Amino acid sequence: MSQNILILGGLGFIGRNLVEAFAASGKCAKIRVADKVMPALAGLSAAQKALFESDMVDYKQANLANQGSIEKVFAKDFGEWDCVINCAAETKYSQAEQVYKENVVDLAARCAAEAAKVGAKRWIELSTGQVYDSGSKASDEESKIKPWTKLAEAKLAAEGEVQKALADKVVVLRLAVVYGPADTTGVMPRLVCGATYTTSGEKMTFLWGKDLKLHTVHVADVAAACIHASAADGGVKAGVYNLVDSNDTDQGSINELISQLFGIETDFLGGMKSKVATAVAMKTVADTANEKHLGPWSALCKEKGITNTPLTPYLDEELLYKNAMALDAAKFAATDFSLKHPKMTLDLLKESLQYQIDNNAFPAGVLK
Repeated sequence: MSQNILILGGLGFIGRNLVEAFAASGKCAKIRVADKVMPALAGLSAAQKALFESDMVDYKQANLANQGSIEKVFAKDFGEWDCVINCAAETKYSQAEQVYKENVVDLAARCAAEAAKVGAKRWIELSTGQVYDSGSKASDEESKIKPWTKLAEAKLAAEGEVQKALADKVVVLRLAVVYGPADTTGVMPRLVCGATYTTSGEKMTFLWGKDLKLHTVHVADVAAACIHASAADGGVKAGVYNLVDSNDTDQGSINELISQLFGIETDFLGGMKSKVATAVAMKTVADTANEKHLGPWSALCKEKGITNTPLTPYLDEELLYKNAMALDAAKFAATDFSLKHPKMTLDLLKESLQYQIDNNAFPAGVLK
């Protein structure tokens, strides 16, 4: 069965990978992409640029905070919408409450209302595992809800809004830390930090310990999960599902791969020293760490002729607290879903970096 797919925020990290995956699936009649960013300015790969210029993809430049834009995006120019996937949201941390209300909660509410109006058959809401109470034990869908970032609070509210508007048509995917080609905010800031130590020769030291959970999922598996859940009459019933790989990723395993990528030494400050360091003001700790990395990163880019890059070693204060990301995805696995990339590997991280190297956004020649 050929589907008409609408991807809101389809030029972002996850969105562009969704477009590629749906196009390759052979299940789509048409893919409409709505985004305020134009494809020519989005830093797409050569293959993605070609896909966005093909007849398969219908691009609409749209500000989804505007009702007129929303109505144009949801117009049934190709027939019924079989599935709407919401990737459109503010992604930066530590923003003002009003920013999240307008660009996460209200946006989702207005778009979901329009989806209900035009009779969309399924809605997939991409949310975050940060909505659960932090702990070393993996959270399942029934675990205690206690968002530990402002963005997660907004995502949780957005879940409620779309479920209110569309009820049994909604699948919510609560994602672990997403990484892969075009990543800028998941694992990538840690990789960028690692790159800065190739020139300093110092040891890269992070807060807390190696056992702090930082569960991950590859963007190809996020896309595959969306395809798997896209049919309203398929094997995935409406509801909330966690999505995570089986790597049981923690800070230690990520640092081991960073060491191999760049040929640097890494370490951790440890629990006691981290508590002392952060007891007075986490903002000061964050500012100090970011100042240490931003200068060398800028110098490295300049040396390699990179004048414009979306990548940064900046780590937000909200992400530096001792909050574990640990998810249990048994419920979604029970829908007969299989992971393409169950483990984070050196080759997968190299692939993520190569995407940015090809876009002249990451310096070539620093990888071992």
